[in-house]
Amino acid sequence: MRLLVIRHGESEADLMDVHEGRADFSLTERGHKQAKAMALFVKNNYNISAIYCSTLKRAHQTAAHLSEATDIPLIPDDKLMEFNNGLIAGLERTVAHEKYPFVENLPIHAAVYEQESILEFRFRADYILSKIISDTPPNATVAIVSHGGMINQLYQAFLRLPIDSNIIFGTGDTGIHSWYLDEKKRRVLMANYTGHTKDI
Repeated sequence: MRLLVIRHGESEADLMDVHEGRADFSLTERGHKQAKAMALFVKNNYNISAIYCSTLKRAHQTAAHLSEATDIPLIPDDKLMEFNNGLIAGLERTVAHEKYPFVENLPIHAAVYEQESILEFRFRADYILSKIISDTPPNATVAIVSHGGMINQLYQAFLRLPIDSNIIFGTGDTGIHSWYLDEKKRRVLMANYTGHTKDI
């Protein structure tokens, strides 16, 4: 099967220099244009059978463009939401740094500032990826529209990396990652493709 893992388009928070996470901002006008371009690219290059998406506005709105282009209904799931950043959600970065400073060497099971732990974040990624894979026929292609942090966790789950891995997989606005798996292997075919946004 093939998984197309897609980040949402530019959001209002991207222009405000605030911590986003669970703060529920909408796409900007540019973000909608990016999402439309992504949807057209996916429609023209893949035959997808399902679209899973985060329930946060920026991802849901991005996925809605893909749904409209392909006539495939959305499957929203809270487990695809971004990292639960607790009390810093929506705060300006300078304010958040002063009120809630970074805690060094925090164990992966522990959390501060009403956030989820890294262990809980990875568990969500492992759970939803396992569910999507088990619900997808072997020869099908499905799309997953989520967030940068969650996509990084999905990468680590897909590649079966250690939970405390310090490897980061970056992704841009509406960046597309193409993964393939069968009973014998798991392959990353394309990482962070954003060619559809080059004129936006």
